[in-house]
Amino acid sequence: MIFSVKTSIASLLLIHGTFAATHYLSNAKAAVTTLQKWYNPSTGLWDTTGWWNSANCLTVLADFTALDPSQLSQSAAIFENTYTRAQGSTAARSLTISRRNQAHARSTPRITRRAYPRFINDYYDDEAWWALAWIQAYDLTQDVKYLNTAADLFADMTTGWNATCGGLWWDKPHTQIGAIENELFLSLAAHLARRLPSQAGYYKDWASTIWSWFSHSGLINDRHTINNGLDLGTCKNDGGTVWSYNQGVILGALVEMSQLFGDLSYVSTAQEIASAAMSALSNSDGVLTESCEPNCTGDAPQFKGVFMRNLKTLYKASSNEQIRRFLLRNADSIWEKDRGDDYQLGPVWSGPFSRADASTQSSACDALVAAAALRIERICILWSYQSVQLSPKILIEMVSKRMPDRQLWGILVFLTIFWDLLHKNTGIGTGYVCRSGPDGNWNGSSFATRSGDKTHRICDEP
Repeated sequence: MIFSVKTSIASLLLIHGTFAATHYLSNAKAAVTTLQKWYNPSTGLWDTTGWWNSANCLTVLADFTALDPSQLSQSAAIFENTYTRAQGSTAARSLTISRRNQAHARSTPRITRRAYPRFINDYYDDEAWWALAWIQAYDLTQDVKYLNTAADLFADMTTGWNATCGGLWWDKPHTQIGAIENELFLSLAAHLARRLPSQAGYYKDWASTIWSWFSHSGLINDRHTINNGLDLGTCKNDGGTVWSYNQGVILGALVEMSQLFGDLSYVSTAQEIASAAMSALSNSDGVLTESCEPNCTGDAPQFKGVFMRNLKTLYKASSNEQIRRFLLRNADSIWEKDRGDDYQLGPVWSGPFSRADASTQSSACDALVAAAALRIERICILWSYQSVQLSPKILIEMVSKRMPDRQLWGILVFLTIFWDLLHKNTGIGTGYVCRSGPDGNWNGSSFATRSGDKTHRICDEP
């Protein structure tokens, strides 16, 4: 059965819905506002945390600004200040690793009296965190100096390739080969390939090379989770801690790879890793944890936010319901159980609140921003003035498989069509029903076809 609908100006329906979105966005705004109280304009960094952590603080600020464009002017000023001051600052706190496998067991923090011009230092993962942060700033501001800086950092990272076991060294003294720097290297290559079209071939080749090595390195274990690194003596998986950020960065990297190569198998691999990580790293209430909690120190309090940020990216590419529930559940737990005075957020998301600094705050902000991004679902039902044709089968498939808040979507779609039927706005034409893709483009896997200007679009715009 096919029924046709022709829509007049009087029945033009444009609904902007924010299904339970308001409180997620307001929570994120309150938490980010508190995070900024640790921002030090004189250094361009966030006090109480380390060098690479400040890159993550900048990233979460950029992600929040993407949801609330009213913040763009203020955030752009912070990007510019950090870009100018941080690379010349000698006040960056550096944490020395005692054992890479125990990232929370750092030695006493020391203050380095050394600037990092162009954001280059002795650690390739640090460089990649900053490069990805500057790409986020570029995406918001279109200021090409941020993109060029990311490209410069990538170029420096290539000098660490082809370590003892293959892949990228963690540091310039060549002491360890870990998962995180290689995941970041992959993500950065794919990001740059999609933003520097004149050099896309170069970065695509790098992305393919990195993924080929990583996927065969043994870092992904038989449970589909990722261990900390490789044993330099055997070049095999070191069996080290399954940290959340190692499960997270790879998700965003694989989504970028999928978009770069037009290959959904990368998303399928990401979903396997995400599902395994959510199972392995959740408590009985489904809240994300680290194995060192509640006594995590050093870098570890930053890790969970990295996972949530990239899990959100995967959700946008897959519309996986398990992921959506997980993101919202963790945002709720943070707000209800791990919140102190002045919207400070602690390291243990299942609670109780114990302490906060820029690291715990930015990590939790990542989770809140991810939830807000999911829930700001503007229903955008755009009817062309030409006729459209839809079948109940198409609508049912769309509602049952593609859209969040299925019952509400179904009600809105059917009410819209029957509204037009009641007003005798009938005709013949072709319909196009789709969901907005992760990069804002129309998803290719639509449920009907587009025919000229005869368009029926239902989109979910973050």
